[in-house]
Amino acid sequence: MAAAAAAAAVGGPQPPQAEMTAPGLALDKAATAAHLKAALSRPDNRAGAEELQALLERVLSAERPLAAAADGEEAAAAGGGGGPGAAEEEALEWCKCLLAGGGGYDEFCAAVRAYDPAALCGLVWTANFVAYRCRTCGISPCMSLCAECFHQGDHTGHDFNMFRSQAGGACDCGDSNVMRESGFCKRHQIKSSSNIPCVPKDLLMMSEFVLPRFIFCLIQYLREGYNEPAADVPSEKDLNKVLQLLEPQISFLEDLTKMGGAMRSVLTQVLTNQQSYKDLTSGLGENAYARKSHEKYLIALKSSGLTYPEDKLVYGIQEPSAGTSTLAVQGFAGATGTLGQLDSSDEEDQDGSQGLGKRKRVKLSSNTKDQSIMDVLKHKSFLEELLFWTIKYEFPQKMVTFLLNMLPDQEYKVAFTKTFVQHYAFIMKTLKKSHESDTMSNRIVHISVQLFSNEELARQVTEECQLLDIMVTVLLYMMESCLIKSELQDEENSLHVVVNCGEALLKNNTYWPLVSDFINILSHQSVAKRFLEDHGLLVTWMNFVSFFQGMNLNKRELNEHVEFESQTYYAAFAAELEACAQPMWGLLSHCKVRETQEYTRNVVRYCLEALQDWFDAINFVDEPAPNQVTFHLPLHRYYAMFLSKAVKCQELDLDSVLPDQEMLMKLMIHPLQIQASLAEIHSNMWVRNGLQIKGQAMTYVQSHFCNSMIDPDIYLLQVCASRLDPDYFISSVFERFKVVDLLTMASQHQNTVLDAEHERSMLEGALTFLVILLSLRLHLGMSDDEILRAEMVAQLCMNDRTHSSLLDLIPENPNPKSGIIPGSYSFESVLSAVADFKAPVFEPGGSMQQGMYTPKAEVWDHEFDPVMVILRTVYRRDVQSAMDRYTAFLKQSGKFPGNPWPPYKKRTPLHPSYKGLMRLLHCKTLHIVLFTLLYKILMDHQNLSEHVLCMVLYLIELGLENSAEEESDEEASVGGPERCHDSWFPGSNLVSNMRHFINYVRVRVPETAPEVKRDSPASTSSDSLGSLQSSRRPKVLQRENSGTAQVFSLVAERRKKFQEIINRNSNEANQVVRPKTSNKWSAPGSAPQLTTAILEIKESILSLLIKLHHKLSGKQNSYYPPWLDDIEILVQPDIPKYSHGDGITAVERILLKAALQSRMNKRIIEEICRKVTPPVPPKKITAAEKKTLDKEERRQKARERQQKLLAEFASRQKSFMETAMDVDSPESDIPMEITTAEPQVSEAVYDCVICGQSGPSSEDRPTGLVVLLQASSVLGQCRDNIEPKKLPITEEEQIYPWDTCAAVHDVRLSLLQRYFKDSSCLLAVSIGWEGGVYVQTCGHTLHIDCHKSYMESLRNDQVLQGFSVDKGEFTCPLCRQFANSVLPCYPGSNVENNLWQRPSNKSIQDLIKEVEELQGRPGAFPVSISSETNLSKEMESVMKDIKNTTQKKYRDYSKTPGSPDNDFLFMYSVARTNLELELIHRGGNLCSGGASTAGKRSCLNQLFHVLALHMRLYSIDSEYNPWRKLTQLLEQMNSQLGNEEQQPEVPILYHDVTSLLLIQILMMPQPLRKDHFTCIVKVLFTLLYTQGLVALSVKCSEEDRSAWKHTGALKKNTCDAEKSYEVLLSFVIRELSKGKLYHEEGTQECATISPIAWSPESMEKYLQDFCLPFLRITSLLQHHLFGEDLPSCQALLIQESRWKLPHLLQLPENYNTIFQYYHRKTCSVCTKVPKDPAVCLVCGTFVCLKGLCCKQQSYCECVLHSQNCGAGTGIFLLINASVIIIIRGHRFCLWGSVYLDAHGEEDRDLRRGKPLYICKERYKVLEQQWISHTFDHINKRWGPHYNGL
Repeated sequence: MAAAAAAAAVGGPQPPQAEMTAPGLALDKAATAAHLKAALSRPDNRAGAEELQALLERVLSAERPLAAAADGEEAAAAGGGGGPGAAEEEALEWCKCLLAGGGGYDEFCAAVRAYDPAALCGLVWTANFVAYRCRTCGISPCMSLCAECFHQGDHTGHDFNMFRSQAGGACDCGDSNVMRESGFCKRHQIKSSSNIPCVPKDLLMMSEFVLPRFIFCLIQYLREGYNEPAADVPSEKDLNKVLQLLEPQISFLEDLTKMGGAMRSVLTQVLTNQQSYKDLTSGLGENAYARKSHEKYLIALKSSGLTYPEDKLVYGIQEPSAGTSTLAVQGFAGATGTLGQLDSSDEEDQDGSQGLGKRKRVKLSSNTKDQSIMDVLKHKSFLEELLFWTIKYEFPQKMVTFLLNMLPDQEYKVAFTKTFVQHYAFIMKTLKKSHESDTMSNRIVHISVQLFSNEELARQVTEECQLLDIMVTVLLYMMESCLIKSELQDEENSLHVVVNCGEALLKNNTYWPLVSDFINILSHQSVAKRFLEDHGLLVTWMNFVSFFQGMNLNKRELNEHVEFESQTYYAAFAAELEACAQPMWGLLSHCKVRETQEYTRNVVRYCLEALQDWFDAINFVDEPAPNQVTFHLPLHRYYAMFLSKAVKCQELDLDSVLPDQEMLMKLMIHPLQIQASLAEIHSNMWVRNGLQIKGQAMTYVQSHFCNSMIDPDIYLLQVCASRLDPDYFISSVFERFKVVDLLTMASQHQNTVLDAEHERSMLEGALTFLVILLSLRLHLGMSDDEILRAEMVAQLCMNDRTHSSLLDLIPENPNPKSGIIPGSYSFESVLSAVADFKAPVFEPGGSMQQGMYTPKAEVWDHEFDPVMVILRTVYRRDVQSAMDRYTAFLKQSGKFPGNPWPPYKKRTPLHPSYKGLMRLLHCKTLHIVLFTLLYKILMDHQNLSEHVLCMVLYLIELGLENSAEEESDEEASVGGPERCHDSWFPGSNLVSNMRHFINYVRVRVPETAPEVKRDSPASTSSDSLGSLQSSRRPKVLQRENSGTAQVFSLVAERRKKFQEIINRNSNEANQVVRPKTSNKWSAPGSAPQLTTAILEIKESILSLLIKLHHKLSGKQNSYYPPWLDDIEILVQPDIPKYSHGDGITAVERILLKAALQSRMNKRIIEEICRKVTPPVPPKKITAAEKKTLDKEERRQKARERQQKLLAEFASRQKSFMETAMDVDSPESDIPMEITTAEPQVSEAVYDCVICGQSGPSSEDRPTGLVVLLQASSVLGQCRDNIEPKKLPITEEEQIYPWDTCAAVHDVRLSLLQRYFKDSSCLLAVSIGWEGGVYVQTCGHTLHIDCHKSYMESLRNDQVLQGFSVDKGEFTCPLCRQFANSVLPCYPGSNVENNLWQRPSNKSIQDLIKEVEELQGRPGAFPVSISSETNLSKEMESVMKDIKNTTQKKYRDYSKTPGSPDNDFLFMYSVARTNLELELIHRGGNLCSGGASTAGKRSCLNQLFHVLALHMRLYSIDSEYNPWRKLTQLLEQMNSQLGNEEQQPEVPILYHDVTSLLLIQILMMPQPLRKDHFTCIVKVLFTLLYTQGLVALSVKCSEEDRSAWKHTGALKKNTCDAEKSYEVLLSFVIRELSKGKLYHEEGTQECATISPIAWSPESMEKYLQDFCLPFLRITSLLQHHLFGEDLPSCQALLIQESRWKLPHLLQLPENYNTIFQYYHRKTCSVCTKVPKDPAVCLVCGTFVCLKGLCCKQQSYCECVLHSQNCGAGTGIFLLINASVIIIIRGHRFCLWGSVYLDAHGEEDRDLRRGKPLYICKERYKVLEQQWISHTFDHINKRWGPHYNGL
């Protein structure tokens, strides 16, 4: 049979589908499969093979299905038959049958799995999957584990975190290349391959035959479905359609990969077998379809800008025999001829000018190694073509997953990696064109990170496939497409091209995947070494880096504000960091030891060459172009970082890698320009460029960028400074900062390049820069740990920091393998050494604090380093903050009382290579600058600040610390004036120059200056530190007479030096002098007339310092040399390394150091001090200066005044807050009633917080309380069992709300409604346990008309408020507390109150009568309702508000909708709700020791008036009034019961007594008299007591009952018979026995409770518990209505009530337990896993946040749940963010998290993924806010949710 069927199936042309019915067919498939398997198992299986091939040819033909699916009619014409997709399903069925060889497919799968040597996990996941990374176990930084492997391995105490996968990934468990074996989980620990038996040959035999055809079929589908997109229309839709149709096929392949190792190796064979690929795909058979398919493939290749190795497509089809052979022969070989010529397709991509394009071409073709990398693709196996289509279709997720699932197979892994590399250029081209580049980038990285993280594999591919060449070339090509001409320096003639940061390629980070791969492979030592050894590659790479050199150039706007602020700088900074800096750090990490010197030399050499080319290309001479700056100098930074590494780690001689002087001069220009520009930006000179320029300045120093940007720049400048002439360097600095003109002795000067208002801050900038340059040791000799410590101290000094923000702020080496990993051992140990942990504290209502680290005292004492702080601050205010904290510390520790200056800190010693840096401190130019500034400060010239003085002194002190040792010839030098070649200073040593007296100085001043009048003395004069003008004087003037030495001008000197050096370097001595560019600065005519004046100075630096001391201390002769008293000071000076103090201490320290260093100085200091210094002559102040001085003074005074006012205001506010928030003070409970002893005060007086007037509330102009009405279901959440409810964290634990207070009350009402008359049911209970209205007030009052106009003004206010005015919401005008209504105050007077409260001596009977009469009088209300007064209107409107606060379902309980009984019930229930809630706020009892006293002030009094007014509108029929039933024996009951069909009323015994109390009180006219109140309470207590007895009697067993009946009867005769409860009980039992009550229930009751014998004590206790809740409520009422004190704490009131206080669900200790259960939990509505799952903390319901699946009538699920569960208040824990979100009505806010990590920090959105633990205090605060309804007041950031949560 089998054979026949097979023959029929294979041979017969008729399609088998048509013949047989489906079931037969299935059986038949199996039979055929079995037959074929048998045939193939024979030794000679050729016949079987052919048979199978023929069958597969027919079953798996790709001719029909896609067309069928795409277009039904065509398919019908082609005879396809069946619906779309039917044929594919059929084909899949055949495949499954054939693979299983006639058996069942599932059994086959199981059989194959048995042979799986599962050594690797290899689970592949896609984006958003939650995985783990353990740094302790990882070898590669990219290592990741799936949750299952992680939890089954042992990672206790490891540094791990949970993360959300961005791009997808795969589990590395079991792969020892990527992680240490100790971290493997239990499943993958055993190398199980040894004990797994060999795979039997026949098991997978069919697969080997079937799968090639199947994969080929898939490829044909892919070829068929692909159409080149039209020029402008993206064709993603069509591609996606094709992919959807192929879903089942790809899924089938994916399932195969999951069968384990055995099947994977078969698939590998199939995918990599070149022969079967050639046989099947060459398109040379007779089959026309196959030919067509091959053509489509070639067209696709061609359109991708790729060439098939030879373009003989035509012949390929015509001469089958020739075609195959040529294909095989020509591999890459044929292509190597196409060097340097670019394909035309590439030319079209070029935009921009043709000329520019050509230039780029030239640049490229010279150094691109091999065109074939870019343009040639040749496919030799299924795998290769499959990857080609995967790329063409832009990496469909299913295909990616399939390709990755195969990776555990080692052979496949190698083959796939090579294929991937071969397609690398093609990937780049597709990525660039893609519209979905983000998704595609993620998918690419998903694949590449699996391949390139493995060092062994990366090395193999580098050696065999030129991986590095390919990557660098591809990157270079990619950037090629977006180059523009650089406008830096010489716009017209620049030959340099840079990337255009506005292009999508950079703006969208499209290059990211390729760069990330490159960084990944450079982290492997073997690969990086190849790179560093390959000179060609280095040249290409430097060429790549130079594309970024000078990008995003900023030009300073001088006139108009820039119209459009470009945001390209984000792209620029990201590009430099990712494409240049990170690869650099990667390379640097392999240059750590001496053996790697050669690499550094290579990099430095090619870097310098590239820099030289760059200087030539931008046509750079000696001056940077003014008013432009670029922050991007990657070449400079490469050079700097490799130099630093060379000296620090490789012991290279610095000079051997430094260029000549001229090159150093050029190198320093641009980094220095950046430093000057930073100062300009901070001086607001770039404001017209918009905010983005500030953004750039901040990003440049920001923690993620600083060590790749500002640090290398400063280091490079330090290197230049240590090797260049110091005078040249210093003068360059002041010229760059544009403050040369300021450095003159004259009191007035002209600055041609800077406005006066910027001078001071630019001078501060220049000095700060010098201080940083000379003090910073980051690259000049500090060890890594010292650096880490310094960084950490700087950050902690600015502010206390959380652990994570510290990790973020410490610049870490961006390369993950560098060793200083955040969180590493060194980080933690340094942190514990410098900082103390401050655990978070909680004040309820305070802000949520996190655990902070704060510097230890000794850090402030010895390590606070202002220089480091200035370098690292992004915002200037942080420097101030650090200084303030330092000042506070000194005050507190008593070290220094005044205002300290930044402390002077001794530096770590310099590395010997950089000793030259200190020459800056010993050069004349600097000394002249210091002298001039000291003089100007002493003479009070304008524009100088204490900050300037501070830095001048700092520099002098640095100079003294670092002075050259030899000072022996100082004595000799005094006498030889002829050595003095310059009349400023004799030598260059600071120590000797300090004492050099300068007598006269010639200055150039404007003619108006005061100095001009003086006659010049005849004696010699030294000359001014000339400003720029002097350098332009004709040569004649410059040499005036030789008596006055040559004019010294900073700029002229600098130019001269530069010229000398250049001439020395040039071979031709007659080289033309380079043109000066200085005339750019100012037009010649603009300088005002300058004249020369001569100033008498007669000072030295020492004398200036001593005078400064006098000036600072404000006393004459304040300085007295300390060594005159104690000569010891000079012998053993104990100068601390670190000194606190202000300017005075600084001057003293400097003088002492100067004296220590030389005897001469000591002598001169003593001399100066002996001459009693005459007072400094008062300066002549011109009117203009006076004006500016006055202005300054006035400003100062105004500032002080403002400070004072603010302080006063703050203290006032504080005292107000204290009184306002005063909770416990007894009078504050009713702040409205001013209870005074004198009877004169007749009415309560209210203050209106809007108009400020105070007066009584009247009917015409009522006053109201500011209140917030909110619906609340907190009461309903009380439970009656003590066991707390936990949040469910397994499927078994679920919460059922049957034991909540709300549920119990609901059941009771519906029970009553079943048996009794509806209207009377509604009077027998209270509602409002769920959705009751709670009223709270801040206690402030306002006139209602004032409030209306206030609301009107809010309505017209355009400011975005956090509340909705249309809904009546507002904030209290005084305390800003949230509110939404005003509760009118009833006009009443205190004296009256006092009268009412006098006890009267009427008998209880009289009182009962009075109460009844009063209730009967309908209008007995002082305000008659008929007369519509303002007051009554307001009362009505507030009643409406109260009703509208809650939803209709919480108001209507009657069976007849809209009945008045509903309103009646609702109103007295509002009173009940507020009383009960107040009880809960008091902790469930009346002793103020409860959880928190009644929070806010109460407004119950006013509320009662409003409710009473409305209750009296519904006067109860006297027939039904329960009062009569309670107080009289009614005989006429029977007549009523005559109507049988009507349901009876609820018997009084079944009434809820507290409800009755409220009804009775609210039915009385207000204000109520005390004795009436007492009377009502007494009557109702009797009822309550009786109810208690009845309940007790029902609970007893039958015997107990009869026993009690008798004992009670006996006791009746004793004296206190009336009081004894036993007597009453027996009476109750006797009476009730007459009815049926005991008969119905007795039997069941006995069964349940009989074992308990009731003792008299337990009965007494039962009765007490029964009556307690009522008594508590009455006491509260009495307290509010009559202002009486609450009863003192008797035991009676403390006992627990039946209902436990409401609580939120109990949460587990560790957040992971919640997360693992809920983040995979499916939504009950749509059974998908929600994107944002959340769980309600009140009832534990699982909801989808923003989930559209669960939306009902435009309400999303969370909002809906908040209405059902909390009547508008919802508290949800967002599972994926660990944050709690509060929904209140139409607003929501993020509350914060109750889970904190080990450092006391939140982890919102689980970004850090560290383990989180419950913070009980926070949870308590949350619960407290929920119970006390204070969310609205405490949380500030509310926003509308538009029902979308």
